Amino acid sequence: MPASSRPKILGLIFSLAAITYMDRLLISAAAPAISREFGLSTSRMGYIFSAFALGYALFEIPAGWWGDKIGARRALTRIVLCWSAFTALTGATVGFASLLIIRFVFGAGEAGAFPNIARTVANWFPSREQGRAMSASFLGIAMGSSLTAPIVLWLLARQSWRTVFCEFGVIGLLWIAAWLLLYQDHAVKVETSPEKIDWRWLSRSANLWCICGMYFAYGYGLYFYVTWLPTYLLKGRGFSADYAGFFSALPWVASAGGYLAGGWITDRLAASQPGRAGNLRAARCGVGIFGYAVSAAILVAVALTPDRMIAAALLACAAFFQMMVASPAWAVCLDVGHRRAGLVTGCMNTAGNIGGALAPLLMGYMVQYLGSWDYPFFLTVLVFGFGILMWSKVNPEQPLV
Repeated sequence: MPASSRPKILGLIFSLAAITYMDRLLISAAAPAISREFGLSTSRMGYIFSAFALGYALFEIPAGWWGDKIGARRALTRIVLCWSAFTALTGATVGFASLLIIRFVFGAGEAGAFPNIARTVANWFPSREQGRAMSASFLGIAMGSSLTAPIVLWLLARQSWRTVFCEFGVIGLLWIAAWLLLYQDHAVKVETSPEKIDWRWLSRSANLWCICGMYFAYGYGLYFYVTWLPTYLLKGRGFSADYAGFFSALPWVASAGGYLAGGWITDRLAASQPGRAGNLRAARCGVGIFGYAVSAAILVAVALTPDRMIAAALLACAAFFQMMVASPAWAVCLDVGHRRAGLVTGCMNTAGNIGGALAPLLMGYMVQYLGSWDYPFFLTVLVFGFGILMWSKVNPEQPLV
């Protein structure tokens, strides 16, 4: 596709990311209603939240490699069709076991969405624009996520949670129609079947392990907003449903600024004095370290403040700085992955979703057995410290393949 077609691609990426997170966050907004109907404890609800991320993590690398092999058009069509079907099927569950299975398969079906978005960006945008191009997907995440809780809580006041899941499942089918109409693989000259991968060599790459480690921390922190945030505001801070909907959306609105800031800063630093030693490291690792450090400091303040309004506002600030990490994280995969961008981002996102699988489970147990929402925030701070350490060891100037 010519450069004039890039806005069309950005629009498809933006809308796909929005729908991805709307379907992903739907269960967090519906969690209180589901818990009441099925009699689920906080720890059992944590298992439900974690099942999605575990399924996603297990199938992320195969789905990323598959996208490199067959092209984004076919891969994303399959992915969106699968997750849309399982979004609707969530409304047919009858208890803990069926809900756990459906959420796991839902995660497996959605795996590969963002690696194939990155594959599309790597195909059609020069390296100096890739951070900002990936920001389009992150802005889609922010928009979809900020709309989900207010819309779902409003719908739940008028209809059953089962009906809401069926309605959301239809949205992905509409996107598939637009994707098949507007995106053609035959115009893509770089999406060719990759040669055999030396998995043993790749698994021994210290650089890849550090990339995965820094994104494990990102996924761990992210999944509080994805899963427990509405429940925390309703039960942990005592907000009404209307205020909980508003304050559940606020961190995602703030995250839009974080995505934009991270994408702009990392591209600006990468473009200034190209070829200078350490310049790309500052653009990727420096922004990542800064985002984690400031977000961790703010989360300490969230746990310590007794004022619920201040806590809700601080959560939005923490989300802003954490989301600054996203653009340099995905850009560094394109830096080191080149033609294997889908595979490398799949490895990284697998680690992020392992963190995402652990976070809601540990949070649920800590709240149920320690009786406080503060301890989960302190644990997240420690995880961000690990992320900072990993970022300090990443080398974006060292190709993996």
